[in-house]
Amino acid sequence: MKAKELREMSDEQLELTAKEAAEANFRLRIQSQSERKEAPMAMRKNRQIIARVRTIQTQRAAAKKS
Repeated sequence: MKAKELREMSDEQLELTAKEAAEANFRLRIQSQSERKEAPMAMRKNRQIIARVRTIQTQRAAAKKS
């Protein structure tokens, strides 16, 4: 998911996207401990999505304060 797509989302959609990515990352972590991972890059992609969402949320919060 690109940052441009994320910026077009509402605050609620961003929070839901971050939550879904965190849950998917948790499931992948559990899966990697118990068996072989099917998609090794999926954890990295989820972390990147979470980081992008948090960055956009921080930017929006700073813009509201100004």
